Amino acid sequence: MEKEKIDKKDHILDVAERVFAELGYDGASTRVISGEAGVNMAMLNYYFGSKEGVFLAIFDRRISTFQSVLLSIGNDESKSWWEKLDKYIDSYVEKVINNNCFHVMLHREISKSKKTELTDQITGIIMKNVSVLQDIIDGGIKSGEFNKDVDPQFVVATVFGTKSYLVNTPHISSVIIGYDVMDAKNQDEKLKPRLKNYLKKLLKAYLQNENDNH
Repeated sequence: MEKEKIDKKDHILDVAERVFAELGYDGASTRVISGEAGVNMAMLNYYFGSKEGVFLAIFDRRISTFQSVLLSIGNDESKSWWEKLDKYIDSYVEKVINNNCFHVMLHREISKSKKTELTDQITGIIMKNVSVLQDIIDGGIKSGEFNKDVDPQFVVATVFGTKSYLVNTPHISSVIIGYDVMDAKNQDEKLKPRLKNYLKKLLKAYLQNENDNH
């Protein structure tokens, strides 16, 4: 019975994620979501309480486990700051070049110029992932492994901005990159390895100290 309940909730969230990606938060409704999911409104409200509850449940499902992975990387004292950075890039790219509906949904909300309580909540959730990268960069600078003259905030913006451009402007980025960046096979076989390699080389060139052959 418990498994059936979990499966039903996951099904509703899968459908809601697609609806939010297509219509945006303001354009979606619990009536549309319940209709698309084939469940009644009472069940949706029982599980999630409201449209905002559905929206935040999607975030929790997609991000909470990933946050634990990133935090474990940042807190691993057996790794050098370079090793942490490499592992962060690997984990980050593997996760974000997936779940396209989720990232479209996310971008639609955080790109709004008007701040709301919901966008503040989303920002707070996302910043937990950002802060791990910030801590790695700051730690590398303080330890002397990274060049002390780098701009940590722009390093973070470069990593997250590159991903956002690839995922959120697929028609343009597909032409630039040379293949359909939304195709799952292209993502796994081409885009992920290429993006990991690019980010690591770019950050190494920028972060390393002069005369450091690391």
